[in-house]
Amino acid sequence: MVRDGVECYIGNGVVLDIHHLLSEIAELEKGGIDVRSRLKISPGCPLILPYHSAIDQAREGAKSEDKKIGTTGKGIGPTYEDKVSRRGLRVYDLFHPERFAEKLKEVLEYHNFVLTQYFKAPAVDFQKVYDQAMADAEQIRPMVTDVSAALYAANKAGFNLLFEGAQGTLLDIDHGTYPFVTSSNCVAGQAAAGSGIGPGMLHYVLGITKAYCTRVGGGPFPSELDIETEGVPGYQMSQVGREFGTVTGRKRRCGWFDAAALRRSGRINGLTGLCITKLDVLDGLKELSICTGYRLDGKVIDLLPIGADEVARCEPIYETMPGWSGTTFGVKRWEDLPAEARAYLDRLEVLCEVPIAIVSTGPERDETILKQHPFNN
Repeated sequence: MVRDGVECYIGNGVVLDIHHLLSEIAELEKGGIDVRSRLKISPGCPLILPYHSAIDQAREGAKSEDKKIGTTGKGIGPTYEDKVSRRGLRVYDLFHPERFAEKLKEVLEYHNFVLTQYFKAPAVDFQKVYDQAMADAEQIRPMVTDVSAALYAANKAGFNLLFEGAQGTLLDIDHGTYPFVTSSNCVAGQAAAGSGIGPGMLHYVLGITKAYCTRVGGGPFPSELDIETEGVPGYQMSQVGREFGTVTGRKRRCGWFDAAALRRSGRINGLTGLCITKLDVLDGLKELSICTGYRLDGKVIDLLPIGADEVARCEPIYETMPGWSGTTFGVKRWEDLPAEARAYLDRLEVLCEVPIAIVSTGPERDETILKQHPFNN
């Protein structure tokens, strides 16, 4: 949204908290950014409503520490559950008040029973949810558009389309470390299903990964490092990389780059190129390790196994490389990187079986090395 003249679309695959969205729009408008004329919302988006976050928080709070998924508590999972159970409300329901009220009463009766009888939590008030939804509906009405048709027309007219996913491949409901996963598909193929375009329009798939590994919340992490002891590599990754969850503020777990996990991700997504971010976080480390495979039940494997239980039993196999004493921060040309940094990236490219297209060397947009432009491929 911060780039003038770029239209933005929220596809049908996104579960949408309209009240939160309007708050974000208001913040951008305070900064002088025009949002409402450029943002288009699919009428098919499932709605995140207050009872979803109530269920999410009650459910996570009832779990023991070792069973917690690490949910943000924003109601995303329960919204997807309602979608799959065919009881969810969608954006288009907002513009039919009587139908919306009827559906809301039915679904709220179900969720309030679970909240009060199972979790012993307070019920969610129907009238408050209904009134807020109706007020929000009028604000978003001008932005609601047939996103599928709009994207098809834009593609036919020769415009470049960029689809952005959320979370990571190994948090995908089908391909991730189940059950320590999110509630939706977040692999590249979902860009087509989640926006209403054909998969043939996805001609270039850019995989984005840090120069080291991170994870928020529970779940197995073979290459995990100590992030609490000052002076160790994991501590540097955590502190220099500012590895804290954007929603929860929790510390992210950090570890060495896992090429075996990325090989799995690359194949699932059909990656065309890689974008390596936060290379500068590794500046000053004397030695770097790369996880190239695992020992699992007495066998050596070079691909992340399927399922959390199997991943938890994996013992990482590392190869080491020299670090670099110079800085990569803000470097914008490949040849200006320290030789050891280039060697590290070259090795990642070989191990991951995907060419590196972009390297990020700092938090600003222009602190980037562009080896291959995705739109010029």
